[in-house]
Amino acid sequence: MLSAPEVLKNASSEGESWTGNSKLVEWVHNSCGQGSAGVVNGLIFRQLFDKESSTFTYILGDELSREAVIIDPVDTLVERDLSFIGELGLELKFGLNTHAHADHVTGTSLIRNRLPPGSFKSVISASSGAKADVKVKQGSKIHFGNRFLQVRLTPGHTAGCACFVLDDDSRVFTGDTLLVRGCGRTDFQEGDSSTLYKSVHEQLFTLPDQCSVFPAHDYRGRTSSSIREEKRFNPRLGGGKTEKDFVAIMKELKLSTPKLIDVAVPKNMACGV
Repeated sequence: MLSAPEVLKNASSEGESWTGNSKLVEWVHNSCGQGSAGVVNGLIFRQLFDKESSTFTYILGDELSREAVIIDPVDTLVERDLSFIGELGLELKFGLNTHAHADHVTGTSLIRNRLPPGSFKSVISASSGAKADVKVKQGSKIHFGNRFLQVRLTPGHTAGCACFVLDDDSRVFTGDTLLVRGCGRTDFQEGDSSTLYKSVHEQLFTLPDQCSVFPAHDYRGRTSSSIREEKRFNPRLGGGKTEKDFVAIMKELKLSTPKLIDVAVPKNMACGV
């Protein structure tokens, strides 16, 4: 029995017009025993969680080509991620890091070592100063099949933070720049409160209100939000807070140092090696 990707690839190469019909494509996946994998408008999407660092990892795949990307993988959960990707019949092309995290080590190098040479590339912003196969800038696009993520640089939590906006503006992956009812700290790794405020208001709050926000972390069991919600309810950045208000709020935070910072940051600057 052919797999769903094989059926679709053969049909596409023979010019079959029905491959553009999402309902028929979903039926093929179900019929071949692979399920639809949460397909919405041709996008396969999964949100995974690391309870140790409260990190979200995201898998996005193009339904037709089966090409996929992974955002903010954690080194200790690479086996889980690759198993999931294999079950869904996806071909992983890129591993995106929103920034050099201080609370866990990226899994991008481990993933690259597990896949065929040259088939997978790590990605991080050029302004981070970190090593990666691909260094992106403002407006860069990361393509996977017929879909892409566009880069919006959002320094402030770190100098090298970047957010990734889905091609139809329906989702944004915000790293630590914007959390659900919060934001990343600004007291180390070249953090700057004024810069973070400008990044959020100029790069994120200008997205459509209905755009879903998917952060890198959450510590209270909240999986996502929206631009509309964060503009209204974020106690640090929303509700009409001025830059001066935000700087004062961040100055008063009394946060402990991440316990893995001395290990995580040097490794993440070297792509997890």
